[in-house]
Amino acid sequence: MKHFAWQWLVISSVLAGSLAAETRPQYGGTLHVATRSALTTLDPADRTQPDSLAGRTVTTLLYDTLVTSDDSGRIKPGLADTWQASNHNQRWQFHLRRGVKFHDGTPLSAEIAANSLHFANPSWSVSAQADVLVVEDSGDPELLAELALPRNAIVKRNAESRNADNKVTGTGPFRVADWQPGKKLTLAANEDAWRGRPFLDAIEIEMGKNAHDQMTALDLGKEELVEVAPGQAHRVSQEHYTLLRSEPIVLLALAFSREAASADAQTRREALSLCVDRASIGSVLLQGAGQPAAGILPTWISGYGFVFPVATDLPKARQLRAQVHSAPAWTLGYDANDSLARLIAERIALNARDVGLTLQPASSAAADLRLVEIPLASSDPWIALLEVIQLAGLPAAKSKSTSVEDLYAAEQAALAGKRLIPLFHLPVSYAASRNLKHLSIRADGSVDLAGSWLEAAKP
Repeated sequence: MKHFAWQWLVISSVLAGSLAAETRPQYGGTLHVATRSALTTLDPADRTQPDSLAGRTVTTLLYDTLVTSDDSGRIKPGLADTWQASNHNQRWQFHLRRGVKFHDGTPLSAEIAANSLHFANPSWSVSAQADVLVVEDSGDPELLAELALPRNAIVKRNAESRNADNKVTGTGPFRVADWQPGKKLTLAANEDAWRGRPFLDAIEIEMGKNAHDQMTALDLGKEELVEVAPGQAHRVSQEHYTLLRSEPIVLLALAFSREAASADAQTRREALSLCVDRASIGSVLLQGAGQPAAGILPTWISGYGFVFPVATDLPKARQLRAQVHSAPAWTLGYDANDSLARLIAERIALNARDVGLTLQPASSAAADLRLVEIPLASSDPWIALLEVIQLAGLPAAKSKSTSVEDLYAAEQAALAGKRLIPLFHLPVSYAASRNLKHLSIRADGSVDLAGSWLEAAKP
């Protein structure tokens, strides 16, 4: 009996060791990723390139920020291991982590960090005092959350370099191995990363691939991580793939190219806002993905998003249309490479026709209004709101405060002119092969790949 018990103990130990080996992170391998966005620059502060979730993911692989923000919005150390504020948050001092080097071997310094932040934010008063970075005259209650944004990553810039790969360099877990702007980016593990070498040897990112081509590549084993179009997540086989979905972090909206030129134009926009059948579009075209929206911020960020009415009101829309003597046709632009965007644009045009408005969907760049996707910049409500206001050309909000009432008033004021008509808040979904381990989505919709690894195929 004792002999049997001893044998069982040995067998149990072997099985436990085997299971532990199967789940133990493994070094090596190249991760293949596909994305719809076609990045043209690797500089996170370059505003000529539209913000995108793919861009945020790449930035976090190549660069680091002074501080980071977790999914609950808590600020944690990054390149700065300690900091303190004085003079009613007017002066901030950041003590940089020692021993950190850029990919080209240059040691991190307060001077390089100050130059990087000033380049990204020319209006900021940033300076280096010995080994301390100082931000003065801020008065921004959200400064730490701002510093955690990918666009404020610390970058060493080399304006004299003719090689696009060497114009910017960072301290992140990966470095640039090959860069074909708009097409392909290959990253190699940073052997000297201050957080420790990543498990993956390399990451290859294919750009400019639509959702259908991405899923086809995943099915054929050519990619291990792809984006999933809104409304298509339910079609992803969870037996074969890992499916990840974020909180609703992307604003789908109608954006006019300019402010309303007259009272009649304003009335027509109000009629358009009331006639869009968000419920039908959400259930049929989006297959239940996302949340109908009439506000910029989703409820999970602001706490009050539900107060903006989303219900269709055709009688009132027709009444408003009747008040306008002339209603010239509008052109409604959409992304020519996005088949779902085309369907949504066509459905909105039908809704408009029901109340006597004419919209002509078009894939051309020039249009009276466009169907746009705006990734919200942060889970911090003020940062997210002000970024949308700036991108959409809406009336500038008053200075930030900690008051929810002020936040709500700022959002109402931004939407009053109907230059932006929110439609939905959409989640971001990704499908990954089963051998890709330790994968997660950050609160801003980007993918955390720094700690991911590939499980070797079983013999």
